[in-house]
Amino acid sequence: MSSNIPAGASAAVLKPSEPIPEDVAVSVEGPNFDQPISLQHLLQSYKRIGFQASSLAKAIEIVNKMRQWRLSDEPVAEDESEEYTSPEVRTQTRCDIFLGYTSNLISSGLREVILHLVKHKHIRAIVTTAGGIEEDFIKCLGKTYLADFNLDGADLRRRGMNRIGNLIVPNDNYCKFEDWLTPILDTMLAEQKQTGDVWSPSSFIRRLGKEINNEESVYYWAYKNNIPVFCPALTDGSLGDMIYFHSFRSPGLIIDIVQDIRALNELARQSKKAGMIILGGGVCKHQIANAMLIRNGADFSVYINTGQEFDGSDSGARPDEAVSWGKIRAGAEAVKVFADATLVFPLLVAATFGQDVANVL
Repeated sequence: MSSNIPAGASAAVLKPSEPIPEDVAVSVEGPNFDQPISLQHLLQSYKRIGFQASSLAKAIEIVNKMRQWRLSDEPVAEDESEEYTSPEVRTQTRCDIFLGYTSNLISSGLREVILHLVKHKHIRAIVTTAGGIEEDFIKCLGKTYLADFNLDGADLRRRGMNRIGNLIVPNDNYCKFEDWLTPILDTMLAEQKQTGDVWSPSSFIRRLGKEINNEESVYYWAYKNNIPVFCPALTDGSLGDMIYFHSFRSPGLIIDIVQDIRALNELARQSKKAGMIILGGGVCKHQIANAMLIRNGADFSVYINTGQEFDGSDSGARPDEAVSWGKIRAGAEAVKVFADATLVFPLLVAATFGQDVANVL
């Protein structure tokens, strides 16, 4: 009996496959919820889920390699086990981790995740924006509240409420911030006049971290642990407003950005290994990546953001673009996770730096 199936259609639909190469033969598979599953086992299953889940799994793997290199007895060969070296055998820093994040993430609950990293000395340096500095101190003085993305802007303005996405910051918090900051600016100006030494953004932030004297502050712990915080756009926010007002009352305060670009670039240049973890885009992303250029590129890189590359922005660019500039080394381990950092960064930390606490407990 002859078949009426068109031969061309059959050949197109039923085209035979070539064998899958053994070195990439990993099948897609999700977690099995018919069995009890811990958070760590769930995150391990992300490797085989696909899409951005697999990108997050790759980010976890890369960050654990940063940690393995960061603190260990002996240099670890590139092709050795990915198992993380236990805290008991740590002796010498091998990899400096540079953390960058945008200001909205300090406004969010990621502030406490970042605080953990700084408090426990998991990172070598921070780069952020003005809001990423001031919102930390403002939270020490007043609360930020959950709200809604769809609240009416004109009504909020009338009520003295500032919206950050689905968060609300009462304007009174900024008034409290001015009351706290102004006397410190007066003292800093007096010290500058007395000594002749001018401030840099990082020394300015360090001083504020000392003055806040509050363990809920990221920058208090940065001060305590001698972790430099760089903010090239220090005046682009409420801090800029306060410095602006202060310049009329008591002119003369100088904040020199040249000191900081030298300090950040030298940190990168002198690092035996260097890793980037960058949440979001803009200044914080490019400033760290550009510092990596000084050492011919980062060894490990993790980007987490929702930006896309098709407008040519650095914010949305994938790691391979940075390779072309020499900001990530050719052949280095790098990944971009296309996701909101508030969704995935707590999971990444739970599977990496958070294991130190889990091991102690």
